Amino acid sequence: MLAFTLSAQQMPQYSLYMLDGYHTNVAYAGMDGSLSATGVFRKQWLGLEGSPLTQHINVHLPWYYLSGGAGLSIENDLQGAERNTTISLSYNYVAKFSEKARLSIGVGGGIMQKALDGSKLLAPEGDYEGVTINHNDDLIPIGIESAIAPIATAGIYLQTNTFQIGFAANNLTESLIRYESAITTEIQLKRHYVATAVYGFNISDGLLIQPSLLVKSDLVETQADFSILAKLNDNIFAGTSFRGYNGNTIDALILLAGMNISPKIRLAYAYDLSLSGLSSYQTGSHEILLNYNLRKEIGGKIPAKTIYNPRYF
Repeated sequence: MLAFTLSAQQMPQYSLYMLDGYHTNVAYAGMDGSLSATGVFRKQWLGLEGSPLTQHINVHLPWYYLSGGAGLSIENDLQGAERNTTISLSYNYVAKFSEKARLSIGVGGGIMQKALDGSKLLAPEGDYEGVTINHNDDLIPIGIESAIAPIATAGIYLQTNTFQIGFAANNLTESLIRYESAITTEIQLKRHYVATAVYGFNISDGLLIQPSLLVKSDLVETQADFSILAKLNDNIFAGTSFRGYNGNTIDALILLAGMNISPKIRLAYAYDLSLSGLSSYQTGSHEILLNYNLRKEIGGKIPAKTIYNPRYF
């Protein structure tokens, strides 16, 4: 006659967040100035059985005729026997204060599918010899159970020539995902808040130092990433991050590097060296990011108003 409450991280984390602004904040759509597509592959806690494996892809572009931008995001996150797949669309309105400053407000929505693979679960009294799965427990599924719920997000983003600041809220509606099997199980998607800040220092011609900050919170637990990048001729870059801000939240020291392998394609890699209690059970986390930017306008900007001369028809 006991009851327990389990708490855990719901949203995937990324080390190369500073290179993928749209995934962090839907209000970033179109801020790259052209069609931009980013793909990320992350294997967290390599060597630990059932550790998270995440793939993410997003595409966004400016939408000049509607004074904003639009984007599409698809993410697949595997954690042991559980798989979370999300698909969402977004639109953001951009207000241009000057040639150096733009403020964007965005909203997005989509669906999340949670799936639980019962064949990967083990019960204390289960029989798993041969090819037959027998949990000896009617409450544990043998096959795959899945459920779908709506998701919503919103964000605000300020971009200038020297700094960028953003704030976003995910899982706004805190939807319930309900598994209907032998028993009904409900999982609530908790609202998460994300804040980012990036600043650029021009040290000399061709050398830019760019510190950045990422803060994630559900107003119960908070985690922060402190990062710094050095960019040479806007081509080759390298840097480091530190995840955590006190004894309870210290998680990893991150080394990252990358380069533009062509005028339109950027490749980056990050390695997380674990500093938490999990360091004895795994060999770190690996993350690869690939970005493609078309680097030209699609459809052109809104044309200037035409003034007709009444002498000609």
